Amino acid sequence: MTPTEATVAEDALLSVRDLRVSFPGKGRRAPRAEVLKGVSLDIRPGETLGLVGESGSGKTTIGRAVLGLVPVDSGTVTFAGERIDRAGRARRRELGRDLQVVFQDPYTSLNPSLTVGDTLAEPLLGHGMSAKQARDRVGDLLARVHLPADAAARLPREFSGGQRQRVAIARALALRPRLVICDEPVSALDLTTRRTVLDLFLEIQEETGVAYLFVTHDLSVVRFMSHRVAVIHHGNIVETGDARALTTEPRHDYTRALLLSAPVADVDRQRRRREAARRLVGPPAADERPAGG
Repeated sequence: MTPTEATVAEDALLSVRDLRVSFPGKGRRAPRAEVLKGVSLDIRPGETLGLVGESGSGKTTIGRAVLGLVPVDSGTVTFAGERIDRAGRARRRELGRDLQVVFQDPYTSLNPSLTVGDTLAEPLLGHGMSAKQARDRVGDLLARVHLPADAAARLPREFSGGQRQRVAIARALALRPRLVICDEPVSALDLTTRRTVLDLFLEIQEETGVAYLFVTHDLSVVRFMSHRVAVIHHGNIVETGDARALTTEPRHDYTRALLLSAPVADVDRQRRRREAARRLVGPPAADERPAGG
């Protein structure tokens, strides 16, 4: 661990150490597939850590393990000084005040039968807020994500994808969490809407001090959003560092390959870059599983 990494670890809000997660193999007698192979990372209060890797690298599984949505084989997850990787259901519910998530697909992450107001009020009422307090908070949340007050009476199907993701962000902010796990939250949006939603995430962070684990495969999003970046490949963190330095002077071949694989306007140039990327890292591993995220 470098001196900089040691400082980050000392101040961390979230610390993941030697995390290992495996899933059942295909077929009755198939061995378990190891998705995370000893992952360690830290996030400080108010910081955005971008977690980047291709499909199947394990990045989504890290977020799900932190949230308690997948069982952990070994390793530890510590949040605000408390080990939470073995937390029970009741404690997980309490942790919802401080630890929230925004999922990838705005079209499936909201209950289609609930109005936006009911969707936002649900966690508030579930954590002991009165009906009046919840109504007031819903109004504040809608304003916070730049949606009109009358949005509370409407159903999710009445909104665009970008507006639905704003509702999902508002729901994640309802209980004033300290950390939000953002799992590819703009990948399903068009480019114009994507920039607007990313600006909203930054605005919220500046005003509230919330920390983000920002999971993505898109290095342009990483550069725009993150203070630091962790690069994951085949279930291992291969490089961690300052976002600007890592995306301009990467040390690991896989990080270089990700940068070369990023889209460019010139088709021939893009083909040459992607061929160079394949030479750096070779073909995908035979046991790489998209389910690893």
